Amino acid sequence: MKKIILYIIFLTISYGYSQELNLPVWTQYLADNDFVISPTYAGIGDNLKIRANGLTQWVGIKNAPDNQSIYADFRISNRSGVGVSAYNDKNGNTRQKGLKLSFAHHLILDWKSKQYLSLGLSYNINNFRIDVENFNTTYEIPILDPAINGDRAISNNNFDAGFLYRWDNFYFSANANNLISKDTEDFTGGIEPRLLLNYQLYSGYVYTPKHNKYVEFEPSVFFQFFDSDNRSSTDINFKYRKFNRDGDYYWIGASYRFLNDQFFNPLNFGPMAGILNNKLYFAYSYQLTFNDLSGFNSGTHVITIGLNLLQSASNCPCTKGTSQSYYRL
Repeated sequence: MKKIILYIIFLTISYGYSQELNLPVWTQYLADNDFVISPTYAGIGDNLKIRANGLTQWVGIKNAPDNQSIYADFRISNRSGVGVSAYNDKNGNTRQKGLKLSFAHHLILDWKSKQYLSLGLSYNINNFRIDVENFNTTYEIPILDPAINGDRAISNNNFDAGFLYRWDNFYFSANANNLISKDTEDFTGGIEPRLLLNYQLYSGYVYTPKHNKYVEFEPSVFFQFFDSDNRSSTDINFKYRKFNRDGDYYWIGASYRFLNDQFFNPLNFGPMAGILNNKLYFAYSYQLTFNDLSGFNSGTHVITIGLNLLQSASNCPCTKGTSQSYYRL
């Protein structure tokens, strides 16, 4: 039992470092909200798209990570878009809050073959805090370190940048997040990471059968690499969408996540589903954890609610999304 407890503590600390000043990426982006991954998606489509996510990880484990976030993006001209996102994250005795402002510009590479390039930039402001007032003595630690006092909080500014390439129904995006090293002078201990740079690649293809224009199949891959310790993981995803004549639709899918040096030892696997009806959106995702924690929790749950508001169509095809879900209402 002691070994399991130590393992849980290790995973919680590791998860805290991996998500610090990085919004935890689970399956929120699969809820028809690619803006979660990249600022380059701001303004693509005919809608003002709003998505709110609630994520609870490792349900059943006390003080497990819990996250709430909201995203909105819309077009401001024929070729440009803006977006805003905010999040609140709790992980044990750590607290994080952040705000991100994004801008994207979309270009035509080749009109005839439908090749487009989008460039995006985000400004981030984040606050990270340790709730030292919640530290309590235990049998193993009868006296708290007197050096642990005061408000252990720090705010940081950072930037993300990326590009998105689309060729008809194919898409590929590459992003560099947290381009500036973090200020750590208010903390002690020497274990807090300063380099938060991470890279994200996202690619997929939307296939519509010629005999049925109301159906879409979308396989996709999401790759994330952390520069600080060379950790990386990959998601393999698949979605099926079915539209009606009014533009409403439902979708079902699944996601498989693994560390890139452990393909046959998945971190998480689970189904997901969503529906858009009369501009209102709802999606649910469940991720089953495959490690020693699986016997102590019921998995990770993600709920997304949203709203699609009609916006006038752009005169530039460079703002057209790869899926009908971007522009059908």
